[in-house]
Amino acid sequence: MVEKDESSPGGISEEEAAQYDRQIRLWGLEAQKRLRASRVLLVGLRGLGAEVAKNLILAGVRGLTLLDHQQVRGHTWGHTFLIPAGSLGRNRAEASLERAQSLNPMVEVKADAESVDSKPHEFFTQFDAVCLTCCSRESMVRINQICHKNGVKFFTGDVFGYHGYMFADLGEHEFVEEKPKVAKVSAGVEDGPEAKRARLEPAETTMVKKRLQFCPLREALAVQWRGEEAAAALRKTAPDYFLLQVLLRFRSDTGRDPCPRSATEDSQRLLRLRREVLEAMGVGTQLLPDTFHSFCFSEMAPVCAVVGGVLGQEVVKALSQRDPPHNNFFFFDGVRGQGMVECLGPPK
Repeated sequence: MVEKDESSPGGISEEEAAQYDRQIRLWGLEAQKRLRASRVLLVGLRGLGAEVAKNLILAGVRGLTLLDHQQVRGHTWGHTFLIPAGSLGRNRAEASLERAQSLNPMVEVKADAESVDSKPHEFFTQFDAVCLTCCSRESMVRINQICHKNGVKFFTGDVFGYHGYMFADLGEHEFVEEKPKVAKVSAGVEDGPEAKRARLEPAETTMVKKRLQFCPLREALAVQWRGEEAAAALRKTAPDYFLLQVLLRFRSDTGRDPCPRSATEDSQRLLRLRREVLEAMGVGTQLLPDTFHSFCFSEMAPVCAVVGGVLGQEVVKALSQRDPPHNNFFFFDGVRGQGMVECLGPPK
């Protein structure tokens, strides 16, 4: 049992120590206290947003605001486990509130039914972290600029069929990482089983402070791919980065994501956008196969679970300042069952 800490306003009560005992043992009391003092804004309560909400509430943030101006519709209702049956026509954030709150009564969960695009600059600065889903590229870039300027941790992510991604901009981020101490071999024991055991089984660990610099989303999406150095980097870059560019352009042009009910029309549009977007970026259309559009419809629940798990974990790591974060993209390809971290942005 973790002892309660009442030496500061951020102390952990006995009830909280019991609730979060297992994770305090995992990442420490100080990390949990930072998490407990944090307020998070989560935009978009579809499948991915529900997964992220669940993970943050169970982790024990101080407060979580669920923001979504859309209503529950028949073709999207089954994408989220937070919305109960009989909620058609209700606001998605308000419909998700009761089940979200029941996950952890010690977290203050609120619902906001307004559009994120109607929120002023000051709205976002009241949070320690902002996490966007279901937003347009323009909205993501605008809100990221606000967060970057004001020291608010910024995250965004989405799921398109079998594909999902997350992006993080933590600004100048400091964190600690647990490292094993280098064991000293006893005098006269320079080789043999005892020396090997000392090197492989260190008894102690130490916390090492580190710092990372993140770039804004605008810069991460505007990488130049022309030139010899860019051509070499292109061969090592996940195709999902370019798929994301096409899908964000689709969302900006249509105000929605590819929909199974208009699969033929949307597939043709995606193929056309592949050519326009990739040619404008200076890369060949062969980066995305002719069948890529077949795997971009709807939200697949298993993909939401994977990406939501990673995205929730990254928010927790950033707020607790514990362990190295993903810098800056994470892509998940559900067709291949592969996840990859990419650091993309201006040359350093």
